[in-house]
Amino acid sequence: MLARKSIIPEEYVLARIAAENLRKPRIRDRPRKARFIAKNGACNLAHKNIREQGRFLQDIFTTLVDLKWRHTLVIFTMSFLCSWLLFAMMWWLVAFAHGDMDPSTENLSNSTKWTPCVTCVRSFTSAFLFSIEVQVTIGFGGRMMTEECPLAITVLILQNIVGLIINAVMLGCIFMKTAQAHRRAETLIFSRQAVIAVRNGKLCFMFRVGDLRKSMIISASVRIQVVRKTTTPEGEVIPIHQVDIPVDNPIESNNIFLVAPLIICHVIDKRSPLYDISASDLALQDLELIVILEGVVETTGITTQARTSYVAEEILWGHRFVPIVTEEEGVYSVDYSKFGNTVKVAAPRCSARELDEKPSILIQTLQKSELSHQNSLRKRNSMRRNNSIRRSNSMRRTNSSLIVPKVQFITPEGSQSASET
Repeated sequence: MLARKSIIPEEYVLARIAAENLRKPRIRDRPRKARFIAKNGACNLAHKNIREQGRFLQDIFTTLVDLKWRHTLVIFTMSFLCSWLLFAMMWWLVAFAHGDMDPSTENLSNSTKWTPCVTCVRSFTSAFLFSIEVQVTIGFGGRMMTEECPLAITVLILQNIVGLIINAVMLGCIFMKTAQAHRRAETLIFSRQAVIAVRNGKLCFMFRVGDLRKSMIISASVRIQVVRKTTTPEGEVIPIHQVDIPVDNPIESNNIFLVAPLIICHVIDKRSPLYDISASDLALQDLELIVILEGVVETTGITTQARTSYVAEEILWGHRFVPIVTEEEGVYSVDYSKFGNTVKVAAPRCSARELDEKPSILIQTLQKSELSHQNSLRKRNSMRRNNSIRRSNSMRRTNSSLIVPKVQFITPEGSQSASET
């Protein structure tokens, strides 16, 4: 809030504001790069200018499954309504051609000389009701076929075949939409952030994955890819260059037993794209690590895939995941409230290449961390001693204040008697 004009001159206030603005450094945030894979696994990709739209109609079943639910329900309803109306028109034409719509034949229908193709079909409304009864096999007993018209029998057979095809396609489409594989992937979770720390004497890129359901994922495997923008020696720019990086798994089949949350580890070695990246260079890197978990659902046998990605801002250098699996009364318990929690650990800030060239860096880092840990322990112990001394002094003071002083009583005869209470 500016001062009043009568107290401070306006020129001084403006000069002071300009000086303060000059002192404050202006930091411009780097524009956020678009992710190739979102955190929920959705592909952040937009398809534009597709000219051959007819290819989607060649695989109509997959197109129906990929549609949104509101579009699928509209198509489901309109397919039945259109088929009922189409065959209602055909029944009406059959009845009209045979003369069932003529009012003069209404009295003859009770005699043995006149037999209609379909009984009780006198209008388009009754023909529509008969079409519904034929296709959904609901018979109320008022309208029925006769053997008078062979054409009506042909229409009956055709409508039954078309109705079965529509039922099979639409019910199969709805079943596939409700039992899609990505629905099972909703219960496969990844840690919000990844970490880089030292494990077994080497820098490793690690993240945590878990399954919330008790039904397991059979033959689960994890793949990691690095997506970055690269330029070839010939000058060709590749906007989405994918590079597979190995996963440290002692099992030869590269499958994991996902019965409890696991920490997936990638050793940063010469084969890794992260080999030349240090802690200071990580924030400047324009890369994205995509994690893909594939497996077979135990209950349905459908192959499912869960995906996520980590950008440079979501990778913590020098952190480690806290343990969340404990044994309680003979049962292993998993605390999912600590699923993404991390703690700081000692880790060299250099790249993996520098660490391989100078192994002494790791030893020095560990020694420094040990010294800092001992110093922190000493400070804690000294603070505890000081607190205990202060508490003892305060207790002594309170005890001394509770001591009752001596009180003298004067008797009427003038003699004094001292007593303590």
